[in-house]
Amino acid sequence: MNRHNQQNSLTPKALIYRIVITVTALFVVCLYMPRDERSTYKFDVGKPWRYSQLIATYDFPIYKSAETIQAEQDSILQYYEPYFAIDETVGKAQVEKFKATINGRKPATIPANYLTYVVNKLEYIYAQGVMSTEDFDQMHRDEVASIRIFAQNVAKEQQMPKIFSHKTAYEYLIDLGEDSLQYDRRILRKCNLSDYIVPNLTYDKTKSEESRKDLLASLSYSSGMVMSGQKIIGQGDIVDKATYDILTSLEKEYNRRNTSKMQSHTVLLGQLLYVALIIACLSLYFNQFRRDYLANTRHILFIASMPVIYPLLTSFLIKHNLFNVYIIPFAMAPIFIRVFMDSRTAFVTHVATVLISAISLKYPYEFIATQLVAGMVAIYSLRELSQRSQLIRSAFYVTLASIAFYMSMELIHEKDFARLEYGMYIYIIINGILLLFAYPLLFLFEKVFGFTSNVTLVELSNTNNELLKRLSEVAPGTFQHSMQVANLATEVANKIGAKALLVRTGALYHDIGKMNSPAYFTENQNNFNPHDRISYEQSAAIVISHVKDGLKLADKYNLPQVIKDFISTHHGKGKTKYFLISYKNQNPDQPVDESLFTYPGPNPFTLEQAILMMADSVEAASRSLNEYTEESISGLVDKIVDSQVQEGFFKDCPITFHDITVAKDVFREKLKTIYHTRISYPELKKK
Repeated sequence: MNRHNQQNSLTPKALIYRIVITVTALFVVCLYMPRDERSTYKFDVGKPWRYSQLIATYDFPIYKSAETIQAEQDSILQYYEPYFAIDETVGKAQVEKFKATINGRKPATIPANYLTYVVNKLEYIYAQGVMSTEDFDQMHRDEVASIRIFAQNVAKEQQMPKIFSHKTAYEYLIDLGEDSLQYDRRILRKCNLSDYIVPNLTYDKTKSEESRKDLLASLSYSSGMVMSGQKIIGQGDIVDKATYDILTSLEKEYNRRNTSKMQSHTVLLGQLLYVALIIACLSLYFNQFRRDYLANTRHILFIASMPVIYPLLTSFLIKHNLFNVYIIPFAMAPIFIRVFMDSRTAFVTHVATVLISAISLKYPYEFIATQLVAGMVAIYSLRELSQRSQLIRSAFYVTLASIAFYMSMELIHEKDFARLEYGMYIYIIINGILLLFAYPLLFLFEKVFGFTSNVTLVELSNTNNELLKRLSEVAPGTFQHSMQVANLATEVANKIGAKALLVRTGALYHDIGKMNSPAYFTENQNNFNPHDRISYEQSAAIVISHVKDGLKLADKYNLPQVIKDFISTHHGKGKTKYFLISYKNQNPDQPVDESLFTYPGPNPFTLEQAILMMADSVEAASRSLNEYTEESISGLVDKIVDSQVQEGFFKDCPITFHDITVAKDVFREKLKTIYHTRISYPELKKK
């Protein structure tokens, strides 16, 4: 089986990876999806009721909104008083410690009146209460006005401004105020008063939480009742704030009455089945059209990450009521897949991602339609990404298309510009701005999954980068040869629909291994050929080694694998024919070990690699022509390319005879231009 076919077949290991990744993605997505019941009604304040008259079929309370409840909780908690236990022994111990320290100094360092002054202040501080710095700061952050201090089962209220922390207690001790005429602050500072300030208040979490719960228990979560048979709203009526609260209360009550553990499991089963079917359809697509992706674990992980990340992000925003799901840049997924893979795969994966994300939404239809349009515009507007300006333009088109499409759907239902949800367009604009972050994220995906984007290829093809600059200095002939090959290969790629930028970059690096021994290659020689002094076997080994040396340099300079493949395949499993034939002619009667004269390969397994092999051989052989005429160039091109076809170098790659014919025509035209071919003038016949 050839390499190309191997890529399109699933090994047992690859199949196991595929199953594990699929099952993991399925359960991760469904695990975090919301499973509450959802109403089929869509309504908003200030919008008309689109459905038939709604009558209550049972009694239910009118629940207050989350904002109202939060406001009432904040109002009630203004009276909340945390509990602190006071340790009366702490203050006494610190006062005695201070007295003992001062009285123990011989001779006395401070007057006796200072001792009495400080002791009185310490006793006052500990009587009011001293908190730890952490508790003190927390009380201020919570804007607590007062606390409850209890000792011996008796609690008393204390205002927070009267409570001391370590800092405020010290400031109180050295602040003389009206006593500044009697005492000197410098003397007080010599007493190291900070050493005698220790917290005597301890936060009692249990009692505090009980007090908090008691306060909140008085809060009512409803503002009235709707009785069975009562009209809620009629068709065409405008939904006001009061009616909106009733409708949302009806939804909550319906969910409360109809949701059970068994029903929750049923919803989970439905979600698993739904997601499994979508993933199955996605797998069928890859099995039918992109089997080569399935054989690559990196491709599977990358593709699977999109239908996982986006639904999880959607579920997170919904569960925590953060922003709006339209702020999520779903179009970023097809952009990534288009850049690294192809447009068809990008669209199919985008559809699967959007459909899976949509089941978390209350009203999924507008969302699905809008995101599909955004994805298609993103794919169409960003066929290749090599410059940041392309992404900016694509983000602009996606934003414009999303706004236009969402507006069209609103106008169909509302029939009035005044009723449009203008806030939604702000989210869509933010979505477009977030799309710009796709550019830096490209590099992250390249590193994680081992892909190579056009942006990277553009950077690598810059002849001023370190490796190519070194090649031009060490082996100028090889550098010129690589440039010519790059031009030939690029022209062919453009003609037959291959990846021109990829083949150009590969052509620039395919011979970098020649830098290790540039003099042994004819394009770098100047009236001296070192092969004349060594055997044909040694010459072949040196020439062949430029492939291995090139791969080592590629590893050293962290070149992508796709570029390394050009280095290893540009000669395929061909032979160094010059040295092999010369050896046979010199030793006609001896057996020949042709492996000594054979490149390690492999043969080209992509269209771009086949183009490079042809361009490399044709360009190198063209230098040996004695004269450059249309006939000689055409004959050379046919001879080189036909020989490669006959030797089976292209059996493992998806190149057609039509592609080869087009390539020949390009080579002929380009070589004629390069070498300025002239026509053969006829000789004048003598009479």
